[in-house]
Amino acid sequence: MTNRGIVAAGAALVGGVPVAAWGLMGQQNYAGLPASELDYAFQPWDIGDGVAAIAGGLGLVLAVAGAVVLVRRSLRGAMDQRWWGVLGPLVALGLMAGVGWRILTAGGVGANIGAGLLIIFGTPIAAGLLLWSLAWAFWLATQGRGHEGGGELGGLASRGV
Repeated sequence: MTNRGIVAAGAALVGGVPVAAWGLMGQQNYAGLPASELDYAFQPWDIGDGVAAIAGGLGLVLAVAGAVVLVRRSLRGAMDQRWWGVLGPLVALGLMAGVGWRILTAGGVGANIGAGLLIIFGTPIAAGLLLWSLAWAFWLATQGRGHEGGGELGGLASRGV
C-alpha cells in the first residue's frame, strides 16, 4: 500500500467517526412533546432518523475499516507510529463534533443548558485538539523519520533547513 492508501485510510477514520457518532446517537429531543412544540438552540437537519442511522452505520464501517488498515500498516512498520499523535486528537475531535451537534440540536422545554456548556467548554477543547494535531503534523512532516537527516512527506522535506 502506498502513502496515498495510508492517507485515505486516515481520512476514512477521521471522517467516519463524526458521522457515526451523529447518526448512531439519534435526535435527543425531550420525550413527551411533539417536535413542533420544543425549543431548539440550533435547528436540527431535516433528515429522518432512519437515514441518519444508515449514515451512522456507514460512517462506523468506514471508520473501523480505516482504523484496521492503519493499525496493520503501523504494526508492519509501513506507517510511522508517531502519526497516531495526529490521528488520535482528530478522532476525539470528530467524536466531539458528532455528539456535540446532537447536543446543540436537542429539542427541549426552555433553555438548552447542554448547548451552552458545550459551547463554553467544548470550543476551547476542540480548538486545542485541532491545534495540537496541526502542530504535530507540521512537526512530523518537516522533521521526517528519526535522526538520520530528515525525510519526506507530501513534498515537505527536512534536510537541516
